[in-house]
Amino acid sequence: MKTESNQTGKEDFFMTIQTINSNKELLDQQERRESNARSYPRRIPLAIRKAEGIYVTDMEGNKYLDCLAGAGTLALGHNHPVVISAMEQVIRDKRPLHTLDLTTPVKEEFVNELFSSLPEGFQDKAKIQFCGPTGGDAIEAALKLVKTATRRQSILTFQGGYHGATHATMSISGNLSPKKNVQGLIPDTHFLPYPYTYRCPFGKGGEESHLLSSQYIENLLDDPESGILPPAAMIFETVQGEGGAIPAPIEWIQEMRRITQERGIPLIIDEVQTGIGRTGKLFSFEHAGIVPDVLVLSKAIGGSLPLSVVIYDQDLDSWEPGAHIGTFRGNQMAMAAGTATLKFIKENDLVAHAEKMGHRLLQALTQFQYEVPEIGDVRGRGLMIGVEMVDPTQSSSSSGSLPANPEIASQIQRECFKRGLMLEVGGRHGAVVRFLPPLIITREQVDEVVTIFKEAVLASVER
Repeated sequence: MKTESNQTGKEDFFMTIQTINSNKELLDQQERRESNARSYPRRIPLAIRKAEGIYVTDMEGNKYLDCLAGAGTLALGHNHPVVISAMEQVIRDKRPLHTLDLTTPVKEEFVNELFSSLPEGFQDKAKIQFCGPTGGDAIEAALKLVKTATRRQSILTFQGGYHGATHATMSISGNLSPKKNVQGLIPDTHFLPYPYTYRCPFGKGGEESHLLSSQYIENLLDDPESGILPPAAMIFETVQGEGGAIPAPIEWIQEMRRITQERGIPLIIDEVQTGIGRTGKLFSFEHAGIVPDVLVLSKAIGGSLPLSVVIYDQDLDSWEPGAHIGTFRGNQMAMAAGTATLKFIKENDLVAHAEKMGHRLLQALTQFQYEVPEIGDVRGRGLMIGVEMVDPTQSSSSSGSLPANPEIASQIQRECFKRGLMLEVGGRHGAVVRFLPPLIITREQVDEVVTIFKEAVLASVER
């Protein structure tokens, strides 16, 4: 039973929270109560009071350009009017907010909009599975789908790839750090060389990187002594996100489709971060003119709310009822927000806009690279761009790359933050500064981002 003094203390606590105007107070509170696994507040030390478009405002009234955008979730930025209107309409119409996998008009409209967005040759034979709130759950579902359909167990994945933080998705991701203290990762996972041009796994670089990767993989699959049983699937990102914004060459993507198709290996494309216009196409695989067997979507597909789906060729649909479930796979408000987001992107040609703004940003950063020897590589596709920081005082590798410099990348992130720009770091050794602005970013905002970034870099490399 609550005592009067305990109740009063609780009320005082919540009143205090509402009147706090300090980042530090909320950050300290967060540190005391949240797990040690929290990550973003360690690098981006602010508490957000409000957000609109590409801007967020902290508790003390400081305004920041947000080029993190919820790790790519906020395709239209924060609190876009069409997204807010769609959410409000669900509430006004007294639509259910939670339906498991029971259908509703809201859900059917979302599926209509999503399927009509798929390229020809995919939409007419597509099936959809609604998953739990995260992309990781959808990747898990995709793995279960292909293993069930093929009755095989081996999964081909790629060095540098990132597919989630659940047990299975961690198993097929390249990052070693989260794995080191986790036992019993899923077996029969085989890591292949991704065509990372700057740090070529074959020590060559340039176009030879993707040619060698394709040749190696094809030979591996045809070698009766390879040690790898016929795979249930191959999975990759067409642009590695957490791996450092590394775009796969178009020719390599096409080769992976040919190689898998000829051998009856389902191809899973992970578009959790690249999908819904991020790379200058609605779906990133469209750059290569291919059609995957399985497409995984999350982040932007929910219009800023939690939602994930797997879209796949109907020939793979050999699941029994209940083979993959999840309590929150019926998020109606996310479906309404996702429908509104997709419509707005298509009606306002934001895919072409993202390509133009991405080109403008990439071009400016590439030109700046010539002025700063600490910038080893600038790369990306659309509005998914990475700047890799290196140590120019050290010797280069056989492919011409210099050693990674994570310290300077972190310093640049801090200097950008001080100047009102939120960016993330990632990639090998955490040495890549990543740009993931919302698709609505303007020319003027791109130029402002570049100006701040240049100032931050020069302040960080001052000799």
